[in-house]
Amino acid sequence: MATPRTGTTFRDRTVLVTGASSGIGRETALAFAAAGANLVLVARRAKALASVAAQARKFGAQTLVAAADVTQPEAVTACFRKAVKRFGTIDVVVNNAGVLLPAKVVDLRGADLQRMLDVNLFGALYVMQESVKVMREQGRGHIVNVGSLAGRRGFSPLGGYCATKFALVGLTEALRTELVGERIHVSLVLPGVVDTPMAAAIQHDPATGDVWPDALTMPPSWVIWSIFLAIRFKLAEIAVPPGSALIEKLAALAPGTTDALLRRVTDVARSMSDRRRAAK
Repeated sequence: MATPRTGTTFRDRTVLVTGASSGIGRETALAFAAAGANLVLVARRAKALASVAAQARKFGAQTLVAAADVTQPEAVTACFRKAVKRFGTIDVVVNNAGVLLPAKVVDLRGADLQRMLDVNLFGALYVMQESVKVMREQGRGHIVNVGSLAGRRGFSPLGGYCATKFALVGLTEALRTELVGERIHVSLVLPGVVDTPMAAAIQHDPATGDVWPDALTMPPSWVIWSIFLAIRFKLAEIAVPPGSALIEKLAALAPGTTDALLRRVTDVARSMSDRRRAAK
């Protein structure tokens, strides 16, 4: 996946990215590297992070690989301490780590929901808490939480994932109100389905591959530009692509109609998938 070039500069600024080993996190980290930032790369897989760091250094970026599981608060604290010790400040945090385990609500296993909550909600919370501590000490900073349009409207078979992203939206909105008057900005980026390994795994699974047509999957660069825009203009929230959160507003006015619309979209996607498989 290509990393977009950007005219925005982050030279001499430090950006910490969670979930940086693959997908949106990896591409976001490389985009910041191209924009001149110092990088703190956080994820569980140290080897994969080392590969991202090597690529980032080709852009001239200074990097710190901080392998950690964000579900462990002590590990998150250690990452931030290492980052401050190395670079002095953390100017931007992209809170991106996430996991998706699809299942219909009637079949959703408690253990799978707990796993998603641990990463998507508690992990994000621990990162936000450490970010605020550091940014209050330095007097400024910007936190970007990468949520999902699934955090504004539930749909099957991603009910459990939607629940965790709904919760992340609530935490993000609450944190923004807590920080009013401080020079710490909090942005929420809400992408639709993005061309990442996580999405590919869902789309190539016969049990879930008809959730979303491949043709409507967006490239990671769209999310990256939205993150850059959120930081540049201190946006509270941005949907990707812009305007895609319209269904959320429709749902608030007519939830029954929206349910029927989403079911119809799912049926059409399933039909498209069946035709594609039959043509092979």
